[in-house]
Amino acid sequence: MNIHFYKYQGTGNDFIMIDNRDFTFPKNNIKLINKLCDRRFGIGADGLILLEPSTENDFKMVYFNADGNEGSMCGNGGRCIVAFAKLFEIIDTKTTFEAVDGLHFATIKNEIISLQMIDIKTIEVYDNYLFLNTGSPHHISFVENISNLNVKEVGAKIRHGAPYFKEGTNVNFAEQLSDNSFKVRTYERGVEDETLACGTGVTAVAIAASKANKTNANSIQLEVLGGTLEVSFEKNGDFYKNVFLKGPAQLVFKGNIVI
Repeated sequence: MNIHFYKYQGTGNDFIMIDNRDFTFPKNNIKLINKLCDRRFGIGADGLILLEPSTENDFKMVYFNADGNEGSMCGNGGRCIVAFAKLFEIIDTKTTFEAVDGLHFATIKNEIISLQMIDIKTIEVYDNYLFLNTGSPHHISFVENISNLNVKEVGAKIRHGAPYFKEGTNVNFAEQLSDNSFKVRTYERGVEDETLACGTGVTAVAIAASKANKTNANSIQLEVLGGTLEVSFEKNGDFYKNVFLKGPAQLVFKGNIVI
């Protein structure tokens, strides 16, 4: 089987993109997806995304983690699939598409995609961290000297430990840089390593920073290893709505692979 694929990245978060509107891709083949995402034996990516048809909206996004399992919502992947859909002229400057956590609205201008995330109603606050779900589960710890942190080692312990255990969680570390900016590093479950960026992760950090009274801003700059993202929202008490993740998404290369 010959598969035509595209490689996209959003602030260093990279994805294999496949047009699966004909439903020919064997998406139940976990080993195949894992191999395609392998950086030594495959194409290499943080995840694989299928663009599929939708009966009521512009398209459907189906996301797989690098381990081959279907994943929860991926914010940077969501921005990349918007750029991918524009490449095929499925959309123009705006879209509404389906994902695992519901419908998402997005706009695109040049290579900058602004993606609406889910509303946030529940934020768990503990002594040393916060936890919330922005389409994917996220543990957030505010730290100092983030550049010296061994994110893979510390993140892995939190990801598999109490109270998360088998289901696990993504783990974010954030250092405040100014009133409305933070540096973020993320350990992603499914990748089982630190990634250069995580869209749902920076969204979680921005909202957690607001909840923890570290900022009064409703537009937050998030510096990640792969660049800078912006998260904006409207806050009404503990309810966060009109949450948008904004940043670049770019085509890196395309090719064919025989499986």
